[in-house]
Amino acid sequence: MTIRLRFALACAGVFFILSAAAFAVAYLVVRQSLEYRSGLLTPVSIDVSRPWGGQSFPRYDDTYEVARLRAMQVRAAYQTDTLANLRLTAFAGVPAASVLAFLVGWRAAGWVLRPMRQVTETARRVAQSHDLTERIDHQGARDELAELAGTFDTMLGRLARSFDGQRRFVANASHELRTPLTINRTLVDVAVRRPDATEDLKRLGESLLLVNARHERLIDGLLALAEGEQALLDRRPFDLMDVAEHVLDQAADEAAKADVTIHRLLDPAPVSGEPVLVERLVQNLVENGIRHNHPLGEVWVTTRRRAREVELVVANSGLPVPPYELEAIFEPFRRLHGDRLRSDRGSGLGLSIVRVIAQAHNGTVTARPREEGGLTITVELPLENGEA
Repeated sequence: MTIRLRFALACAGVFFILSAAAFAVAYLVVRQSLEYRSGLLTPVSIDVSRPWGGQSFPRYDDTYEVARLRAMQVRAAYQTDTLANLRLTAFAGVPAASVLAFLVGWRAAGWVLRPMRQVTETARRVAQSHDLTERIDHQGARDELAELAGTFDTMLGRLARSFDGQRRFVANASHELRTPLTINRTLVDVAVRRPDATEDLKRLGESLLLVNARHERLIDGLLALAEGEQALLDRRPFDLMDVAEHVLDQAADEAAKADVTIHRLLDPAPVSGEPVLVERLVQNLVENGIRHNHPLGEVWVTTRRRAREVELVVANSGLPVPPYELEAIFEPFRRLHGDRLRSDRGSGLGLSIVRVIAQAHNGTVTARPREEGGLTITVELPLENGEA
């Protein structure tokens, strides 16, 4: 029930109660002023004829009595009709006037809440476009609505400054964190390739390269998580099917090494958003299906269009997944079956990044266990330009 409807109903209810009370008081006052007596409503029948010489003649006293009784009956009928008309007016007029009060309250509420609709429309545009530069800029009397609009504009300004600072931090952190790791990888690679390098040095170098690669994946995952949590200011139309095909082509070598078969069931799925982030989403799901599998396992990747959204479904065989662990796998640094030591299976950020990127695109991610073992993860994203 909207505020406008509640206001109109309140107007109608208050008017109904007050008008009903006013009619009740008026009824009592009119009844008392007319000196209403219930006995007067009883019909009076008196035989005023008297036998007189074989004929009936009314006497003088009888004529006066008849006139008096008839006057009392007329007065009682007048009193009865007056009170009946008053009750009829109350029963018909109070509901009709209450309906009129409801309509007046509805129009008045619409007039009062008109500036509030401006605030709501601006907030909806900001939420849909993520454009934090827009302001309400309310023009009018300095009332409560103007104060609310000013507070909302102040909040938008602070959010804009916060997101700008976060973007700069992500850009700087991307450079500051990746550069030392790149230098370390280059130095270790040069050291192990020297002709005079011993076998111990080569084994140490290979171990350091593995650790360095794991740190690079961890940093890439953290940066992707931070980027995915940011608002999407640049949305471009693209086909999710093309992104899935590109990711599957890149993952073919890893799937072959793991002895995992990938099945493609790709149909056109037009969406709008940031293609790089969506590519990372698909990549994480495919890598998760390959790495958390068993030899001779299978991965099924499906893209399709629904009535109001597109779907990406990635299912894989593997170990059985308890239903109570489904929510935990979307949390950062959480893995199934307590596996925290296998660096070849990632850093535990893959599905967290998937959820964040999907939410940045106004989408959802759900997971359910397969009866044969493994998981089925479904990502739903809005259609391109929200078309139905």
